[in-house]
Amino acid sequence: MALTDERELLEIAREAAEAAAAELCRRFGDRNLGVRSKTTPTDLVSDADVAAESAIRDVLATRRPGDAIVGEEGGQTGEGGAGGDGALRWVVDPLDGTINFLFGIPAFAVSVACEDAEGALAGIVLDPIRQECFGATRSGPPQLNGDQIEPSGREELSIAMVATGFSYDSGVRARQGAVVARVLPRVRDIRRVGAAALDLSWCACGRFDAYYERGLHAWDVAAGSLIAQRAGLQVRELEASADDPSGLVVAPEALMGELYSLVG
Repeated sequence: MALTDERELLEIAREAAEAAAAELCRRFGDRNLGVRSKTTPTDLVSDADVAAESAIRDVLATRRPGDAIVGEEGGQTGEGGAGGDGALRWVVDPLDGTINFLFGIPAFAVSVACEDAEGALAGIVLDPIRQECFGATRSGPPQLNGDQIEPSGREELSIAMVATGFSYDSGVRARQGAVVARVLPRVRDIRRVGAAALDLSWCACGRFDAYYERGLHAWDVAAGSLIAQRAGLQVRELEASADDPSGLVVAPEALMGELYSLVG
């Protein structure tokens, strides 16, 4: 796909993310939102999630009607992304950081990525509260509000700020606590924001030096991983085990080996 096409897809992703953000901003701070649990009592979804995803799907239905859409709340529609007919797949998280949103914590984002059979072509992570829009294409530089960004380039793990996240499953969370206990003495500090898309984007612009987490879904990381990769960070998969789900480690090359050995 030509670079100009990637840029067009990026603009569509931005338009869809902005439509979702408008729905979220209207509802942020409303304690009367309809809320229900999903996989566990601590894994929640609200009317805001559903309204934001509907807004994204409306934009994509108008701009890219032949493409597939995979969303956290609405599942998959369409069959794009795998064939050679030009149809693509959009992977969307209408509200990454739902728990933060519901508790009135201003740390959440909209994530919209477009993929073909080879991976991500374009991705947007939009932080509605800070009005920060991170984006990248497969061939272009990572940007924040139109300005190119770069990671910290940290070379020593002992002075690295490392982000992570935790599962909704209490058993997995207990094992993640043991991993944090290994990591914490070896780094500058640990941060847990509660939104994987922001963690990845903040690594790309140098706010965090590295990030790791298990139990992620495609919609959590599709856009953010592209932005991090285009910033020059390494993105490695954590393989699933008998007890724990797969995950990601994102870090500069100089930190990857040591960090991966601690969390893998």
